[in-house]
Amino acid sequence: MDSQWRAKRLFPFLGILLLLSLLYLNFNNSNNNYFSFPIFLWQPKMGFVSTNSTQFIIIGDGGGGGVSAFYVNGWNSYWLMMKSVWSPSRSKVSEMLKRGAQMGLTVCRTWAFSDGRGPDALQVSPGLFNERVFRGLDYVIVEARRNHIRLILSLVNNLAAFGGKNQYVKWAKEAGVNVSLSDDSFFSNPVIKDYYKAYIKAVLKRKNSLSGVRYSEEPAIFAWELMNEPRCASSSSAPVLQAWIAEMAAYIKSLDKRHLVTVGLEGFYGLNRTNKSEVNPGIWAASLGTDFILNSAIDNIDFASVHAYPDSWIPHADLEAKTNYLSNWVDSHISDGDFALRKPVLFTEVGSRWDVDGKGVHERDVLLKIVYDKIYESAKKRQAGAGALIWQLDTT
Repeated sequence: MDSQWRAKRLFPFLGILLLLSLLYLNFNNSNNNYFSFPIFLWQPKMGFVSTNSTQFIIIGDGGGGGVSAFYVNGWNSYWLMMKSVWSPSRSKVSEMLKRGAQMGLTVCRTWAFSDGRGPDALQVSPGLFNERVFRGLDYVIVEARRNHIRLILSLVNNLAAFGGKNQYVKWAKEAGVNVSLSDDSFFSNPVIKDYYKAYIKAVLKRKNSLSGVRYSEEPAIFAWELMNEPRCASSSSAPVLQAWIAEMAAYIKSLDKRHLVTVGLEGFYGLNRTNKSEVNPGIWAASLGTDFILNSAIDNIDFASVHAYPDSWIPHADLEAKTNYLSNWVDSHISDGDFALRKPVLFTEVGSRWDVDGKGVHERDVLLKIVYDKIYESAKKRQAGAGALIWQLDTT
């Protein structure tokens, strides 16, 4: 009887010990491949980000029901999903998110796409997905939440890197669809638009294999970005792009009413913005079919996105010319957020030279200081300047 009594007490203890061991392995072995023990009970409570006119707000952060203002200080690491596919490199993803949190950063922007062939393609062909890569994105989201980092997830690339709109056009041609030679057909062809909508739906409805939380219900996702730096081959496609933005933003909102949506614009003003022509970095910028004000004003676009690359946009200018240009660029877009759009303005890519020589470091610091100082001044006045995300490259 005594041995039976001890056994009855020992078995629950061993069960609890086993459960704690599993939880420990789940959280502390970042090289663990696809261990999918449910961890939702142990994830930090996070509120969803929303907007109130020109400000970001968080609703119910930490599990409470309150509302607090939210300003963005963050960075870009486009490679997180790709590194999370392979176990040996997952530790780098965890370390990047951990260091960002330790530095006080709050938002990371990264790619939620990889279209085409190859072992790291997320979407192998229209509607066909690589589960192993999807699990890599699952890991990124779980690790972000564990570190109290929110993610801006971009859904397709304008450029050919990682597939992009060109890959969608290729898929349509291979399927026998009558597609024009221009990649602008990505924005207009109904078959290609259906491909993209199917991709959106697959991502938004995805249930995280690690946490069990659908992406559409995940508070660690800050926003969906329609496209990284949309551009048209011709300014004549501007109305087509405008219609595409409206259609795709509305489609996301029909599937997910909790998350914010942004376009992914660089911030160039269109041909019809004669009063803004001097703000663009050159006459070429107005010929790309985008218009910061018109594109950002669409109802289902929650905040405006802007990029800033004075070194590459005006490469032959001296530092004084670059500072004058950048100062005017930031002022103009924050003002548009305040008066034309009544929406937050987020500088989602801010980049400058990373030369190790003294001149490069000095110029970088001068240019970045302009952006952050102006955003800070706007935020102090509760105006539209909502934050910035520096561009961080993977150098390994």
